[in-house]
Amino acid sequence: MAAGMIFHIARFATHDGPGIRTTVFLKGCPLECWWCHNPESLSPNPQAAWNESRCIRCGNCETLCPTGARDVVGQRVTAGEVMALIERDVPFYEESGGGVTFSGGEPLMQHEFLENLLVLCGRAGIHRAVDTSGYAPRKVFTRIAGLTDLFLYDLKLMNLSEHRKYTGVDNERILSNLEYLASSKLPVRVRIPLIPGINDAPGNLEAAGAFLRKLGLAQVDLLPYHNRMASKYARIGETCRMPPGISSGDGALEEAERILSSCGLTVTIGGNPGEREN
Repeated sequence: MAAGMIFHIARFATHDGPGIRTTVFLKGCPLECWWCHNPESLSPNPQAAWNESRCIRCGNCETLCPTGARDVVGQRVTAGEVMALIERDVPFYEESGGGVTFSGGEPLMQHEFLENLLVLCGRAGIHRAVDTSGYAPRKVFTRIAGLTDLFLYDLKLMNLSEHRKYTGVDNERILSNLEYLASSKLPVRVRIPLIPGINDAPGNLEAAGAFLRKLGLAQVDLLPYHNRMASKYARIGETCRMPPGISSGDGALEEAERILSSCGLTVTIGGNPGEREN
């Protein structure tokens, strides 16, 4: 059975799709967003990690860490092993209308592994959501789309050069794949992470609102930013590029909501996709 690389499985998640969900985080991402909340997801390979608060300076780093201060982020697992964990929570899915969400990283980077998991979930009658940046070849995207019950789709920046500056890739493929989902009437929920000083300018929000309205996607979730993930970067020996101490304050969120609403969109702050269907 196909194997893939994951770095975390979160049970009883409530913000990654409708109902109570199991969120499977796959490792590897083609984007390098300055504000990434899961920096340990960017590399497709296992990474050494260090938790300073657990370190007792015993000098045994090269052998076996007695406190768990040193560990490895990322493990190779089979689709069957992941399904065994997912199926433990089936009673909660049935009670709440939940299911499984595949996130990352960018889950479409491991599209063959993802496809296997989606097929197995479909056979088990489990609702399937894919949380994606949309950055994948159309051939891959259409194949996965046929097996997915809901896309959670990030829309970051509308300007191509700014998108490339802050994420490392341009946005042509991302916008094109979103157009495909909309034109195909496939279930999609657009989410905009509101990043102070990067994509919260009125011009970007107005362009995003006009684009979504043109596609007939009338609902959007605004996701607040915080930089509590700085310790995650330190844990894997990396440095966060976002300035410390900034976040999306209530005023910024309300102004973004006003701008997007003026474009004819219905806006949810925080974005719980279980509240309604597109």
